[in-house]
Amino acid sequence: MAAVAATAATRGNGSAGGRAGAGEASGARKKKGPGPLATAYLVIYNVVMTAGWLVIAVGLVRAYLAKGSYHSLYHSIEKPLKFFQTGSLLEILHCAVGIIPSSVVLTSFQVMSRVFLLWAVTHSVKEVQSEDSVLLFVIAWTITEIIRYSFYTFNLLNHLPYLIKWARYTFFIVLYPMGVLGELLTIYAALPFVRQAGLYSISLPNKYNFSFDYYTFLILVMLIYIPILPQLYFHMLRQRRKVLSHTEEHKKFE
Repeated sequence: MAAVAATAATRGNGSAGGRAGAGEASGARKKKGPGPLATAYLVIYNVVMTAGWLVIAVGLVRAYLAKGSYHSLYHSIEKPLKFFQTGSLLEILHCAVGIIPSSVVLTSFQVMSRVFLLWAVTHSVKEVQSEDSVLLFVIAWTITEIIRYSFYTFNLLNHLPYLIKWARYTFFIVLYPMGVLGELLTIYAALPFVRQAGLYSISLPNKYNFSFDYYTFLILVMLIYIPILPQLYFHMLRQRRKVLSHTEEHKKFE
């Protein structure tokens, strides 16, 4: 679950967009990219996703200007947020069929963690939708995805502006902790309502002799953040130094 914010610098959806950005600084080794049809499809997909997240960003700004407050802005962008975030499930398929050189397991984990937070927490527990913490992760996701999908679009077209590359490997420094804080606070805010309603919980006795406590499960999800967060964050910092330093060295030789 803690990987949701790591998409700022780790998730791949382009010809050189591996999970750790390995293809983006591949001066010494070059990987074969997708074929013409796959490239055309990926360009269209990334353009649509960029436009979708821009719609969400504009919706947030318009709602804020109309209300004069940042409280409860989630409802103004709920439908496009659900549509485009759920649309990222296609990225798992992209990896599975081989048009993206990324790990299916890691991609599934990162995509499903966001989808889980959106549908199994924020959608399912209506009481948390007005929490400011929801706005925190929505803003972090929105900025991250606009940059990420723009990055992949230009990368696939072999015309990547340095500003977009810099933004992809720099904005996560703020967006990562901001998104994770919003996610954790949202799950925490949902806990009492989950326990009170017994949401998604299965109690004994039943014919399957199986029990599941969703309240406890959410607490375990929150605990998973503790060991994973520092590893992901420092990995992204190392990747930033590697990619941007390589870019600066390349410029010197031009």
